[in-house]
Amino acid sequence: MKSIVAKGLFNSYSYPEYRKLVTDLLSQGKSTGNDQSESLTHYTSLNEARMNRLEKTIKISEDVISKLQNLNNHYIWLVISEGWCGDAAQILPILNKMALASDKKIDLKIVLRDENDELMSQYLTNGGRAIPKVIVICKEAGIVRADWGPRPKGASELMINYKKEFGVIDEKIKTDLQLWYLADKGISVQEELVQIMENIKYNRL
Repeated sequence: MKSIVAKGLFNSYSYPEYRKLVTDLLSQGKSTGNDQSESLTHYTSLNEARMNRLEKTIKISEDVISKLQNLNNHYIWLVISEGWCGDAAQILPILNKMALASDKKIDLKIVLRDENDELMSQYLTNGGRAIPKVIVICKEAGIVRADWGPRPKGASELMINYKKEFGVIDEKIKTDLQLWYLADKGISVQEELVQIMENIKYNRL
């Protein structure tokens, strides 16, 4: 395993630990990350409400559960995140439920982007530090097998097309993106992650 990834694992939080960290910081009027501002704290507060709702409403399909439970090996999903990130708030509760349903085949760990700069630099998206990023690590082999993120294909296309047309990422597209996630009900994240895991299982990666 690369030392940078190993360091990220050492610095990682479990899902409940991550949730508690974000909640505790919010109680102090703060967000995670190097930058602190009213807007980031506001986004973190919105995300807290979203994650609370998603934890109650997201359903993992029986097909996805079956495929996860039938993986040949055990894996760690190391996710680079921050509390203020809207995409992370939509995706992390799904990943957590998938991990819990996997019969211990998946162990979910979360690291903060700004505290793990070297790790983030290894998993840029088009040169940018977009999050969340899921790093798939095979426990038995101790190697990274794949990565995914920062958002499902449909959501990425929505953002790309909007920026191409209007030249900016503004509040309207941020609202449209949250509506996309709401309509999708977590299905795209489940399908794309399971496809990656299936590809690893059958040695296509």
